[in-house]
Amino acid sequence: MGVDLDRRAVTWGLVAVAVTVAMVILGSAGLRWFDAALVGYLFGVLFAIFGTVYRYAVWLRRPPTAVMRRRGWQAFFDRDIRRGNLRMVPGLVGANLLAQSFISKRSRLRWIAHQLVFWGCVLAVLVTFPLVFGWFHFESVGQRGREYQAFVAGFGTITFGSRTPFGWVVFHLLDISAVLVLAGVFIFLSRRLRDPGALAVERANDFLPLAGLFAVSVTGIMLTVSNLWMEGRFYTFITTLHALTVILGLMYVPFGKLFHIFQRPANLGAEFYKRAGAHGPQQACRECGAQFASALQMGDLKEEVLPQMGFDYRLDDGHWQDVCPRCRRRLFALAQSARVGGFG
Repeated sequence: MGVDLDRRAVTWGLVAVAVTVAMVILGSAGLRWFDAALVGYLFGVLFAIFGTVYRYAVWLRRPPTAVMRRRGWQAFFDRDIRRGNLRMVPGLVGANLLAQSFISKRSRLRWIAHQLVFWGCVLAVLVTFPLVFGWFHFESVGQRGREYQAFVAGFGTITFGSRTPFGWVVFHLLDISAVLVLAGVFIFLSRRLRDPGALAVERANDFLPLAGLFAVSVTGIMLTVSNLWMEGRFYTFITTLHALTVILGLMYVPFGKLFHIFQRPANLGAEFYKRAGAHGPQQACRECGAQFASALQMGDLKEEVLPQMGFDYRLDDGHWQDVCPRCRRRLFALAQSARVGGFG
C-alpha cells in the first residue's frame, strides 16, 4: 500500500532544500571553503530540513492548527489590542521560547534539564551548521602555528591565539555543548527511572531522543579525548561513529519528539489568541451558568475544528461543547451510574 505525500508540503520542502544549497554555495565562495569531509553531515542536514519543513507544512494545515494560526495573526494585528501585543512579544519570546519558564511550574529539576539540553543543542547548531556549510573557517596567521584568524563567508574577522583562554573556548565550543547536553540527559534519565509518575506513563520510544543525544555527545567528546590524551588512537573510527550518530540524529528530528522544538513558536500565536478571546464575550455553561472559556474559542471549536475532523457533538437543544468541564464530568458520572443501575 503506497504512501500519499502532500504535494504542497513536498514543494515547500524542496524549496527549503534548494534555498539551503544556494546559501551553502554562496556562503562558501562557490564551495571553495566547503570541506568535502563534511558532505555526509550536509546530506543529513538537508534531509532534516526537508523532513521538518514537510511535516511543519502538513501540521500547519490541520484544522486545530490552521484555526489557531489564523486567529493568532488576526489577534496580533487587532487594532484594539495591537499596542499591548507588541509590548508582550519580548516577554513571550524570553519566557516561552528561551527561558521556558512554564516548565519550572511543573518541576524545577525538569526545567534545569530542559535548559541544559536546549542551550547545549543551540550552541552545537550555531557552531556545526556554519562549519558544515562552509560559512566559517579558520586559517593560521603567517608562520605562527598558534595564531589563527576566523573567516566568515570568506571575510577575515578576529585573530586569536589557540593557547589563550579565548582560543581554548572557541576550539572547545562543541565539547562545552556536549557537557551541557549530557548533564541534562542524566537528569532526565534519573527522573524517568525513579519518579513514579514518569514510570506510570513511560513509553518505549521516550528513551530514543535521550539515547540519540547521549550518543552524539559522548562520541563528540571522545574525539577530543583521542586527540589530547590518546595520541590520536581510534580517531578515524570515532570520527566515523560520531558522523553516523549525528546524521541519524538529524534524520530522526522530523519524525520524533524533537519536532516539538519547531512547534513551540506557535505558542506565541496561541497567547495572542487567548488575549483576544479574553477581551471578548465569554462562554457560559448551559448547566451551571459559570463562564469557562472565550466565546471566540468555543465558536471556532464548534463551527470549524470539530466538523472538519468528523466529530458531531450537537444536541437537540444546543451543543455538548456548551457544557463546562466540571459539569461534563458530573453528567458523565451520572450517565455511567444509570447505565450500571445506580451507585449502590
